[in-house]
Amino acid sequence: MAKLLIKGCIIVPVNGPVIERGAIAIEGDYLTYVGPQETLPPGWEGAELIEAQGMVALPGLVNSHTHAAMTLFRGYADDLPLRQWLEDKIWPLEGKLKKEDIYWGTMLALAEMIRSGTTTFADMYFHMEVVAQGVVEAGLRACLCQGLIGVQDIAGLRLRAGESLVREWQGAGEGRITTMLGPHAPYTCSPEYLVKVADRAAKLGVGLHIHLAETRQEVEEIKNKYGLPPVAHVAKLGLFKVPTLAAHCVHLTEEEIHILAENKVGVAHCPESNLKLASGIAPVPAMLKAGVRVAIGTDGAASNNNLDMWEETRTAALLAKGVTGDPTALKASEALTLATLGGARALGLEKEIGSLEPGKKADVILVRTSGPHWRPLNDVVAHLVYSARAEDVDTVIVNGRVLMNRGELKTLDLERIYTEVNRRMADLTGSPRFLKV
Repeated sequence: MAKLLIKGCIIVPVNGPVIERGAIAIEGDYLTYVGPQETLPPGWEGAELIEAQGMVALPGLVNSHTHAAMTLFRGYADDLPLRQWLEDKIWPLEGKLKKEDIYWGTMLALAEMIRSGTTTFADMYFHMEVVAQGVVEAGLRACLCQGLIGVQDIAGLRLRAGESLVREWQGAGEGRITTMLGPHAPYTCSPEYLVKVADRAAKLGVGLHIHLAETRQEVEEIKNKYGLPPVAHVAKLGLFKVPTLAAHCVHLTEEEIHILAENKVGVAHCPESNLKLASGIAPVPAMLKAGVRVAIGTDGAASNNNLDMWEETRTAALLAKGVTGDPTALKASEALTLATLGGARALGLEKEIGSLEPGKKADVILVRTSGPHWRPLNDVVAHLVYSARAEDVDTVIVNGRVLMNRGELKTLDLERIYTEVNRRMADLTGSPRFLKV
C-alpha cells in the first residue's frame, strides 16, 4: 500500500488545535497520523515525501451545492432576477445541451475546483452519468444527483434517469462518488411528484438534494398555492423523512428554522449567488443557533460567477457580521468549519471527510503562505478565511492521490478543456468569437 508523508507544515485540522510544525502520514487512501512532526511514529522512511515548509495543511474544501457544467454559462446571463434568469436565458440554452457539452463544462469546473482547493462537491444537473465519468477521471469526491423538474417530467424519464444514476454510480470511483435524488424545487415539482421522489429515495437508501426558499417570489407562490411556505410545505409532505440537502434557505420563518434543525437537514448557504441574483441573505446565525447543519456552496458559475470557496467562505463570514451588527456572529474558525466539516455533515460524509484525523479519508490541501497578504502570520485560521486566495493552493490530495502538486494539475489536460469549451460555446451560441480566444 502506497505511503505518502507531508512534513514541516502548519496543520489546521478543523476539529482540534492548530499544530505549528506538523506531519501528516497517509497510507493508501486513509490518514494514519496527524500531529507534531517530532512524535511521528517510525516506519515512514521510505514513504513518498512532500516537504511543506511555509504551507498550511487543512482538509479539502467542500462545495455543498453547485451545477458544475454551468461553467459553460459563466457571464452569459448576468444582472437578472432568478426567475427571469432561468426562464429567459438559462433554460432555453440548456435545452440545446448535448451530453458532450455537459462533460466538457464539468471538466472545466473540476479543474477550477482542484486549483482552488475544493476536494468534494454536491452537484445537481442532467446527463449526470457524464459528470460521474468526469469525476472518476479527475479524482475528486462528489455527491451527484439528476435534476428533476417535475413539470417537465411527464413520462417520468428524468426520475428513471435519477434512479439509474444511483444504481450505476453509487460507490464508484473507489468510493468517491455518492448519489442522491434531486427534485429541483417546490415551484417546479408538484406535491405528488415530490412525494414520489422521496419515496423512491427511501427505497434506494439515498437522500434528496433540493432548492428551497431561495426567493421571496418562491415563498409567496408556494404559500398561495399550498397555504404554507416552502420548508414547512415540503416537511408536511414528508420529504425530510429521508436525509435532505437543501440549497439556499434564504427566506425562512422561525418555525421553519426549527423544522430544519429537528430533521437534521443540511443547508447549503450560497451567499454570492444569492447576492448576485438579489435573492436575499440567508439567516445563517439564527440557523446555527438553532442547530441547523449549515454548509457553504458556490451554486453554479452562471450565477456566481466562479467556484471559489475561499471567496464564498469570506463572504459568508462578512455577511453574517454585517447583517447582525455583531462581529462575532460568524467567527473565522466557524466559517472555516462550515466550508469543511460543515459541508461533510450536510452531505452525510462527516465520518469520512471534513477534518484531518487518523482514520478519515486522505483529502488534504496545502496552502502557500508566501504572499504578502499572509504577513505577518498572526492568526493562521483568520488568514485562511479573510486573506487566502484560490491561487495560494499549492497541492491537492484526494483519497490519498495527488491531483495537483506545486500548482500543476496531474489528472486533467487544461488546454484540451479550454479548446473543447470554446468550441462548444461557439456551436451553442452561434458566435465564432469563442474560437478566437
